[in-house]
Amino acid sequence: MRKSIEDSRDGSAAAVRLAEGASLRSVVAAVADPGGWLSLDAGVREVCWYQGVPLPDWERTAPLPADLTRLGESGLALALCHRDGRIRQAAIRQSRPHPDLLPLIAIRCADWAAPVRERARGLLREALTPQTAADLAPLILRLGHRDRGDFGIELLADALRQAHLEQLAALFGHPDRGTRRFAYRLAVEDRRLSPAELARTAARDEDAIVQDLCATAALTTMQETDVDVEDLLEPLLTARAPRVRSAGVTALRRAGRPERAEPFLGDRSAVVRACARYVVRQYGGSPAAWYRERCATPDDPALAPGAVIGLAECGDRGDGALLWRLLVHPAGGVRAQAVAGLRTLDLADTRRLTPLLDDPAPGVVRETAVALLPSAKQLPADWLLERTERERPRHIRVAAFRLLGAHGGTAARRAAAALLEDPDLKLRTWARRAAQQAPKGSAAQRGVR
Repeated sequence: MRKSIEDSRDGSAAAVRLAEGASLRSVVAAVADPGGWLSLDAGVREVCWYQGVPLPDWERTAPLPADLTRLGESGLALALCHRDGRIRQAAIRQSRPHPDLLPLIAIRCADWAAPVRERARGLLREALTPQTAADLAPLILRLGHRDRGDFGIELLADALRQAHLEQLAALFGHPDRGTRRFAYRLAVEDRRLSPAELARTAARDEDAIVQDLCATAALTTMQETDVDVEDLLEPLLTARAPRVRSAGVTALRRAGRPERAEPFLGDRSAVVRACARYVVRQYGGSPAAWYRERCATPDDPALAPGAVIGLAECGDRGDGALLWRLLVHPAGGVRAQAVAGLRTLDLADTRRLTPLLDDPAPGVVRETAVALLPSAKQLPADWLLERTERERPRHIRVAAFRLLGAHGGTAARRAAAALLEDPDLKLRTWARRAAQQAPKGSAAQRGVR
């Protein structure tokens, strides 16, 4: 709510500048984004219930003349946003020679007054070219969320479909996320990108919606057209985003290349591992056997942490012996996933896991704390309290405090009181929250200032 008020104030200031004679371009420089045009529209209509004055500031500075034909571009901008629908309608008629007013014409296309709305739509339909459509796309898409805003979306799509691919491609890198998605959606629907281009886009774009859209389209074209499978799959399989890699791995089944799916059984992402297991099983392979073979050597430096948790995901309790041996692996990531795997198989042993709360690797301590939470009351409270002391590494203090919270009792309250002065901000915040929830008169409560 506060943000909208600030936007309205910005729009009111812009309206005053227009009334004082500033050019529209100089004012638009300060409100160049879609939100700026919308705040200008709202700011012009500022009335007494917002500012406590009979008229908006701009109208007291320079009221509009009765004859709008005498107005220049700045005056027409004010008239297009006026609270009186008759003035807005008349201003639209005078705006045809002023292309810089098109953003405000686009706003009027969603106007509540039907005569204003219809006149604005006619003008926008005449004026919208592929280039102006590209320029107005972020604003029109924002207006699409309003009632009666669907007209602009349909008109925008029709105009951009007539654009050259270079014009449409300029929107692929637009800073507005909604505009990028809309442009890619049109390109996919009209098949304006090749399967290889779609695959490369899915691999490099950081937006999850674009990733899914382009990866799905690339794989669909793989089924429907004669394409080079390697050119299509390579960008997907090497992508950073797990959702894109998983799409590429799943496509290996259609391509008849299950052997390429095997390395992804040890991927760092659970969804990619699950897709790889699906592909391997479809061709008669055994993911569990693959995992067991790799986890059989407890000191193998090449062992991937994903292979360790993968064993727990598709193995059984009999695989616990392999996981227990991996708790001494030199790589912290492998040790952490071994703990997570034991928890997944419901094999967490409090006595054997407790020493890992002193592990130098934060990931190991974090997974150990999660595994021990259900049995926190079995842990020695004083032993945990010692691990919240300031000289201990942060990850150990965090884990011990978390376990003390589950443990409860006097030790937990003492830890909360002590951590109120901890150098770490998050720990101080958690301690203060715990202290505020402690019984009145306790040591933790007395520590709150």
